[in-house]
Amino acid sequence: MASAFGWGTFAASSLVIGAVVALRFRISLRAIGLIMGFGAGVLISAVAFDLVEEAVDTQTANWAVVVGIFAGCAVFFGGDWLIDHLGGADRKAADRTDESGSALAIVLGTVLDGIPESMVIGLTIYKGGAVGAAYLTAVFISNLPESISSTAGLAASGWRRARILWMWIAIALVSGLASLAGYGLFQHSSPNVVAFVLAFAAGAILTMLADTMMPEAYEHGGKLVGVVTTVGFVVALAVHQLD
Repeated sequence: MASAFGWGTFAASSLVIGAVVALRFRISLRAIGLIMGFGAGVLISAVAFDLVEEAVDTQTANWAVVVGIFAGCAVFFGGDWLIDHLGGADRKAADRTDESGSALAIVLGTVLDGIPESMVIGLTIYKGGAVGAAYLTAVFISNLPESISSTAGLAASGWRRARILWMWIAIALVSGLASLAGYGLFQHSSPNVVAFVLAFAAGAILTMLADTMMPEAYEHGGKLVGVVTTVGFVVALAVHQLD
């Protein structure tokens, strides 16, 4: 259990690292867009090889993966719609110039993005006895552009540095608790339930990528985003093959 919490917190610690980088260095919007594109490629690879493939291999009924993917999509879509209306629609935006996004909505939005990823870390520790290096690397890397982008926007809108850092620290701890939940809640579950959870995370991450991360990356990074997204995918694939 301590391992699940520790690895989940470690994967989310890149949110804090990204915030520190964004606060200490001036990063252009184009660079942020390209970093986000790279992170999107990493996550796409993780969805394909660490979530969906594993879910297909685990399920004993053909419905588990398909239902899980659509359930994850529906839950993220509904939660994201609610958070948008609370003021968190631009939580990944690096060019925010006002304080229209409420702190609560930004926190809830980032937690919504990260909980499916974190729960899978705990679940993989339970299944295999150790954390999957490929998936852990994918989550760690993909968190960096989200944090850099959001922090740059929050700082531009007037948020104090301490407030920003404590927000990311709190989210990292929540992610650790989500990983712990993934470890503890499914220990006596059937293979189909485990496959459903993996596919649920895949559906939620795919929806997040298409709805928030990739549009923001393309807006600031331009057509070169397609290239760095492919590079991110290949890097994560290489890590997966070495794992």
